[in-house]
This record gives sequence, structure tokens and C-alpha cells, in this order.
Amino acid sequence: MTDKTNRRQFLGNAALLAGSMLLPDVLLAAVKKAPRYRIAVCDWMILKRQKLSAFQLTKDIGADGLEVDMGGLGNRPTFDSKLSDPAVRQQFLDASRDLNVAISSIAMSGFYAQSFAERPEYEKMVQDCIDTMVQMNVKVAFLPLGVQGDLVKQPELRPAIVQRLKTVAAHAEKAGVIIGVETALPAKEEVKLLDEVGSPAVKSYFNFSNALQAGRDLIQELKTLGAKRICQIHCTDTDGVWLQNNPRIDMKAVKKTLDKMRWSGWLVIERSRDANDPRNVKKNFSANTAYLKSVFQ
Repeated sequence: MTDKTNRRQFLGNAALLAGSMLLPDVLLAAVKKAPRYRIAVCDWMILKRQKLSAFQLTKDIGADGLEVDMGGLGNRPTFDSKLSDPAVRQQFLDASRDLNVAISSIAMSGFYAQSFAERPEYEKMVQDCIDTMVQMNVKVAFLPLGVQGDLVKQPELRPAIVQRLKTVAAHAEKAGVIIGVETALPAKEEVKLLDEVGSPAVKSYFNFSNALQAGRDLIQELKTLGAKRICQIHCTDTDGVWLQNNPRIDMKAVKKTLDKMRWSGWLVIERSRDANDPRNVKKNFSANTAYLKSVFQ
């Protein structure tokens, strides 16, 4: 290689370096490739439902993001959400930015106990969530069908649930967001349900514990659903032991499967708390976060 060539390469590299120094931090961050998998926790499970302090606790835990809940539901016409207040929303957005803790998703955990199939105000409830998503630039919502919408135990609810999902899907499509539905169905049946709804705005929010509790093959369930149908994952089991001590989950095999599927996205820790110390939030969720990061990142 000649001195002339070396000089030309040196000048070219210097110009690139100088140019990168002039780029705003935001653009430089965009150039960096986002990790395939990011780890989040649920604000209601770290005992900080709709509390601003959830962001600092999430950072202390070591997670990359926070799934923010819409608040309690009960017999109200819609969620008891502080996020309907623009000033509160801005505080949440500022905390997310300042602490570098992303909002992975907005959750409608109230439907764990309330019936999506039977509540007359369901459309307003979901629309309020969609409006919040748009206002906070969050792309995925979590909608559990819960105990009262368990399609394994109550298959007669299926027509109503499909029709209601079609209705909210239209709103979600218009807003450019995704409603992630958690069901108790085996993956083959969940595929049929999603196909019946027939909207790209309604996908599976897959929960490991549903498959494990039913004795189904977790790896096969993921493969059956496929990457395009899964919008987000609750990457935990029921409470009992930490993920690293759980013999029911081969997490390295899970990662290998998701890699082959070319899936990427948020792995959200919901439970898997130590049964002997379940309310020690920082200890439980820090341990699970560190373990998932050791496997997936």
C-alpha cells in the first residue's frame, strides 16, 4: 500500500469521525443498532401502578423498560387512569426520557378480573387505552382475557370476544397501534382466534405461564404461533422460584427458538417471584432481570 493511499484513507476516516461528532445525540443513538431483545417489568407487579417512582425503581432493578398500567377498573365505566391528565402524562414521559427507561407497553390489567366479553363499556375502555398510547407514542397494549374470558373453560364466549376484538381492532388500526391479547388457549386455537379476528392490529401477547400451567410444550407453542403473530411476551412463570431456578423453562432453548423465528421485541417480567419472599420487589425483579439479560443480551 502506498503512502498516498494511506494518506487518502486517513483523511477519509478523519472526515467521517468529524462528521459523526457534529451529529446530534439523537441521530447518533438512532445509528446504534437496537438490541433484539429488551427486558421490562410491569408497574403493578413492582407495586408501583401508575406511580411516577416506578421509573426509578425500574432503573434500580436494571430493566430497560416499564409496562405502564391503565389503572384499576372495578365497576367504573372506564379505567381509573391518571394518564388522562396531560400534565401527568408529561411527567411520565419526562421520567422515561431522563432515566432512559422506555415505556414498553400500556396494560389493561383490569381485564384480568373483569369480563371483556360482557362489560357493556368495553369499547370506551379500550379506546381510552388507545388514546393514551397515541399520546405517549407507545405501540403495544396488553389485553388479558382473564378469568372471566377464559375460552378454554367458557368456549361459549368466543363469538362475543371475536366480535369485540374486531370492533377494537378497527380503532387500533386507525391509530396505528397493536392490541396484544393474552388467552388461555393452546397455540393452535389461538392462531384460529387471531385469524378469525383478521386484523394486523390484534396479535398474541404470549405468556409463558399459561402454556406451562397447562402442561404444554413452551417451545412448540412459540413455533406454532410464529413471529408475526406475537407482539410481546410475558417472559415468566407463576410465582415460586426465580427464573434461573425454574426447571420448567429452558431459557437458552427459548432464546434459540426466538432467534430462529427471527422474533425481536420486549420480554416483560410479570411474576416468577421467590415464594418465600414475594414482596421483596427489588430482590425478585433484579434477579430475574439480571438472568434474562445474561441469556438474551
